[in-house]
Amino acid sequence: MSKRELAMQHFKSGCNCAQAVFLAFTDYTGFDEKTALRLSAPFGGGLGRQREVCGAVSGMCLVAGALYGYDNTEDKNAKAAHYGAVQALCALFRERAGGSIICRDLLGTEGQDTASTPSDRTAAYYQKRPCAELVGVAADILEAYIAEHPVK
Repeated sequence: MSKRELAMQHFKSGCNCAQAVFLAFTDYTGFDEKTALRLSAPFGGGLGRQREVCGAVSGMCLVAGALYGYDNTEDKNAKAAHYGAVQALCALFRERAGGSIICRDLLGTEGQDTASTPSDRTAAYYQKRPCAELVGVAADILEAYIAEHPVK
């Protein structure tokens, strides 16, 4: 199963968008399922349903940080390289997702709902929202990036 399919399956089983992407890559990150779900939980709905940065993008960036992030806070070159990689991943997402990484922009009128209570996951929910597809896009981008940049 591709990472795209796995991430979309996670989303359709109830994960938020960030959880779905992050959980799809635990074989790379080494996080157990419970830890992966907890770490990525706040990023769903554009950071706690505030409709800011898309959760699929946040999940993608969390994986990038786990795999390629820096741990020497004084290393400006490592920071710059990592920020450049994150910017490249986000640019690819923008290109493939309609020009934005912002949840409210991607959801349109649905993106105006910022109540903390998540929407019920009904058939209508999945029909009117692009989230499952966006989760797939983020997973595709990340899977290709990892293939081009093997983890050391």
